[in-house]
Amino acid sequence: MSQTKILFAASEGAPFFKTGGLGDVAYALPKSLASQGEDIRVVLPYYEKKMPEQYKKQLKFLGSYAVKVGWQDKYCGVLTLKLGRVQYYFIDNVQYFGRDGLYGYWDDGERFGFFDMAVLQMLQFVDFIPDILHVNDWQTAFIPVLLHDKYSWINPLRNIRTVLTIHNIEFQGQYSPAILDSVFAIGRQFFNGTGFEHDGAVNYLAGGINLADRVNTVSPSYAEEIKTPAFGHGLDGVLRWNAWKLSGILNGIDTELYNPATDEHIPYHYSAKDLAGKKKDKRALQKEVGLPQSNDPLFVMVSRLTRQKGADLLVDVVDRFQLMHNCQFIILGTGDYDLEEAFKHVQIRYPGAFSAQIRFDPVLAQSMYAGGDFFLMPSATEPSGLAQMMAMRYGTIPVVHATGGLRDSVVPFNEYTREGTGFSFEDYRPDVLDKMLNYAFDVYSNRPKLYAQLQQNAMAENFSWAKASKQYVALYNELLQK
Repeated sequence: MSQTKILFAASEGAPFFKTGGLGDVAYALPKSLASQGEDIRVVLPYYEKKMPEQYKKQLKFLGSYAVKVGWQDKYCGVLTLKLGRVQYYFIDNVQYFGRDGLYGYWDDGERFGFFDMAVLQMLQFVDFIPDILHVNDWQTAFIPVLLHDKYSWINPLRNIRTVLTIHNIEFQGQYSPAILDSVFAIGRQFFNGTGFEHDGAVNYLAGGINLADRVNTVSPSYAEEIKTPAFGHGLDGVLRWNAWKLSGILNGIDTELYNPATDEHIPYHYSAKDLAGKKKDKRALQKEVGLPQSNDPLFVMVSRLTRQKGADLLVDVVDRFQLMHNCQFIILGTGDYDLEEAFKHVQIRYPGAFSAQIRFDPVLAQSMYAGGDFFLMPSATEPSGLAQMMAMRYGTIPVVHATGGLRDSVVPFNEYTREGTGFSFEDYRPDVLDKMLNYAFDVYSNRPKLYAQLQQNAMAENFSWAKASKQYVALYNELLQK
């Protein structure tokens, strides 16, 4: 079978610039697809202030062209570099992307509207017409709309098939209908009754859902959840209408990078066959955050401290749990001020048993994956989640709310069959989380053989991107055979 030509368009991508899970996927998925022999290329905005110097030095300028934003011609430069087997293109415009941050600006609709048009004009400019154009989240979701409504007259682009991946449906890109004139110059006559109109606004994500050839989310359970009013953030009806082309593919992790046998960020290495190093990592972690070096179970949480991540649920139960058990907690992250303060006060009440690290520290996070006994992830919603997979890779047992990717990746432990990889609860209530924490504590403290079996089960799971990327290849092939 001949190579499939794929262009992966995203608003961020590691190792160049990353704010969340999309950045990880935009690096790892193309890397895995390339290793399978696909001709995969990636296009990103060029956030000059965020680009590490080591990559800036490798950039090659390919040229420039004008992109019409409304009635104005805007400069668009194209830069490129190759990282491993993957060719990267960067769309350059200082007005739109030469800023201190990636998102959160008043003109984000215009910024990413420019990017979407620039990507489509780039195809002929760099002489790469893909078979598949894979777009991600609202920032690039308007590309299928533009292919359908603005650029459909260009013959070489007519056979391109589009895939939209929804990483988080909460963010949709909703703007006044005036943006059709001021940015896309396609006229408001396209607004009423079109695929991108939703609740009286231009909705970039709704447009992508309606006009992409296939839509997928980052886990099978999340694909089902977002078709309901509770999780759909107003787009559940659009998703039910398009259910025939909606599927879920669970994200993976970079198993070479996240490997306790070779991880350069942890002091002691170990494997499933020899866990002695993990016990030493626990001692080192306790010392680093100022906790006594005890054998008590150590619960860790690396997360944004928000209600969506379930931080409020933990605040509600931690006092009662600490009073009843000899155990330790380490919390790492930043987020809502009231939750940050709540965790700081818990630390004051239990100075030898609770450590609140209110900061962003990826190196400490690695130490927590390696040194913890249990990893807490009681998210209210979780499209995919990567942290629980990393924790299992390091033999740290997840305690999760059964939602989205957490439901798909963590198999509830059955002490009778000795199957399962973690502890999972259905009802999103503090008392249910408390019950699950008690169960985890009991298994660790009173049934060490069961806990050891759990660790072996978790570390044996395959969360590599090779597994996920094969499902994407199958999705692409299905499209191209029609």
